[in-house]
Amino acid sequence: MSHSTFAQALLSHYHEAPQRVIVHLQRAHHADLPITYERLVHGAAGVAAMLRANDVRAGDVVVIILQHGEPLLDAFWGAVLHGAVPSILPPLTEKLLPERYRKDLAALMHVTQPAAILTYSAFAEEVRAAIAAASSKARCLVLDEPLFTAPDVEALGGLRRAEHDLVLLQHSSGTTGLQKGVALSHRAVFNQLDAYAPTLELSKSDVIVSWLPLYHDMGLIAAFVMPILRQVPLVLMSPFDWVRAPARLLRAISDYRGTLCWLPNFAYTFMATRIRDRDLEGVDLTSLKAVINCSEPIYQRSHELFVQRFAPYGFRREMLAASYAMAENTFAVTQTRLGRPPRVNPSGGVGNAGQVSSGQPLPNVSVRILDEQRRDLPEGHIGEIAIQSNCMLSEYYHRPDATAQAFHEGFYLTGDLGYIHEGEVFVTGRKKDLIIVGGKNVYPQDLEQLASEVPGVHPGRVAAFGVFNEALGTEDVVIVAETDTDDEDARAVIAEAIRDHLTRNSDVAVRTVYLVPSRWLIKTSSGKVARSANREKYLREIAAS
Repeated sequence: MSHSTFAQALLSHYHEAPQRVIVHLQRAHHADLPITYERLVHGAAGVAAMLRANDVRAGDVVVIILQHGEPLLDAFWGAVLHGAVPSILPPLTEKLLPERYRKDLAALMHVTQPAAILTYSAFAEEVRAAIAAASSKARCLVLDEPLFTAPDVEALGGLRRAEHDLVLLQHSSGTTGLQKGVALSHRAVFNQLDAYAPTLELSKSDVIVSWLPLYHDMGLIAAFVMPILRQVPLVLMSPFDWVRAPARLLRAISDYRGTLCWLPNFAYTFMATRIRDRDLEGVDLTSLKAVINCSEPIYQRSHELFVQRFAPYGFRREMLAASYAMAENTFAVTQTRLGRPPRVNPSGGVGNAGQVSSGQPLPNVSVRILDEQRRDLPEGHIGEIAIQSNCMLSEYYHRPDATAQAFHEGFYLTGDLGYIHEGEVFVTGRKKDLIIVGGKNVYPQDLEQLASEVPGVHPGRVAAFGVFNEALGTEDVVIVAETDTDDEDARAVIAEAIRDHLTRNSDVAVRTVYLVPSRWLIKTSSGKVARSANREKYLREIAAS
């Protein structure tokens, strides 16, 4: 049975199979919590009642800042049942300065103008401070425990929403500063699921296992919204628990006979090199249909390490898969065929030898490769990837300027570089010098601005870029900064200050700080730092030394 809105679909599953366990919630040092449709809907109905009591209206944005746990699930679906538009943001971590996080949150609120922010009691003061700083009318609502109540169908505004109304906002996964809110309609998300689920041959007999955070499109859509709306059991753990003990993911796949799992590229190398044999005793991975690499670009070496490491536990090469995805298209743009490993470019004639295919576009997606003048390029030529589909964003929320700039002839300009070979998309890198660290998009200009704030650094004379680390399967962040001092002790102090300032004010750890004399950095004719040219200059100097 097809549904036109999230609320209709969720309540239909609730009425048809209230005792069906849809989420197995895993928490460190606790027994797994089975969540049925009845428990999920009753928890969500409690949140919907809270929003209604606090004058949140249908169509209002509700920002959710909650840690991994049942209240996070209830908050999202509670906003949906109420007819509000949920937007999950990452909670404050130990690495981030509260002042910087508050400033960014206040800036986001100024644009998004949420009606409420749902958070946990320990973080409520930070939220209230951000609300005050933004002169916002948003209410700070605390949700520490489920608020179970039977749904009052007559009062649920979500049942009166239309398919083209907004259903959620996804914010991009940058480091600092204001991120654009990707606004998606019910219809756009359902169109994505209608195209993607058959590509995966998805059925109720599948089991999705995930540690991915829900504030990122990979976790939110592939490993949360899709399984719940398609009645596919989900095993969900905290990303922090996974980082501390990555074998948890493989054990969960083994215990629950998991069939599908999505990972960023770095996770393949991380797991292959960090998990010990003693943590894998009794693990059986033979139930898997696919572990899907959803990064750009994808590195073959990470796949090889993963296959070699986990073959003794039943992992087979044909379980490798790949997808190219982005929030602006709800999620997946392409997907490789399940049951065979992704194709690898062997020649190096286009892109890099060993470049891994991200697969063919979904049936509802058109892909073009454009040159600098936005003309179509023939097959095998690298250019900017542009996409068009019926599951795209409605807008960047309250950002008509950004929305207009993002499209050309009805195609979304991704900012990614790649090429098409025999119908498959190969992603080679980022047009705008984005750095990819552990699956997170890192904006170099953010890091450059932060480094420029450090005493002893020439403001504006900083370049940030990524250098791929084969051992880790992800990029290392390198900061090149100009300074006047030749004193080695003073330079060491400046370098350490840059590392500390960036670690505390962004979500990134800097691997290398490289201090250089004045006028070392290469700039473009318009006066901008030429990151790619400076990266090459840095690599030449390092190789020579």
